[in-house]
Amino acid sequence: MEIIEVLELFASQYKLVVTIIAILVFPLLLKITKKLLEKAIKGKVDLHRKYRAELLLKIILAFVVLCLVLVFWGIELRGLLVLGSSLFAMLGVALFAAWSLLSNLTAFLLMFIQNDCRVGYWVRIIDGANHVEGRIAEMGLMNVVLEHIDGHRVIYPNNLFVTRPVMVLNKEPKPTKTPVIKRIIGPKKT
Repeated sequence: MEIIEVLELFASQYKLVVTIIAILVFPLLLKITKKLLEKAIKGKVDLHRKYRAELLLKIILAFVVLCLVLVFWGIELRGLLVLGSSLFAMLGVALFAAWSLLSNLTAFLLMFIQNDCRVGYWVRIIDGANHVEGRIAEMGLMNVVLEHIDGHRVIYPNNLFVTRPVMVLNKEPKPTKTPVIKRIIGPKKT
């Protein structure tokens, strides 16, 4: 009789059981994705970028598991998409331009996969007739921090870093010379 009661309880509370199983399986899925990530990037990426990629994978995995649990609870994905898109639109308006934020995050993923520029490399970013050069100090989710030879720090958005031509320099550039301006006030002496 106990087995029948357990089966009846399971049949009436399957949503709760599926939620508990999803919560218990989530750490296992995190370990599996972490091992796959470590295998894919073994020795190719510095620790800082690896930690950021792990965080991004955790967020994506949590979102997918949450969506699956909500589907089991009977919430339609259409309703979630409408709610999510409305919230995202309000967030985009509140944070200036949503395309800029998304393009910076997408550019971070491209830079992470491409792996041509790493922390410590000297680069020159060419923007028309101008250029910015420096050593890559940090590659974040939204921007790249360059340390100029003169000691200045330049914070450059990821989407521009990916779309502009970037020259990886073989050696450290020479410091810029400050122009000497000679001003003569008054008439010239002869």
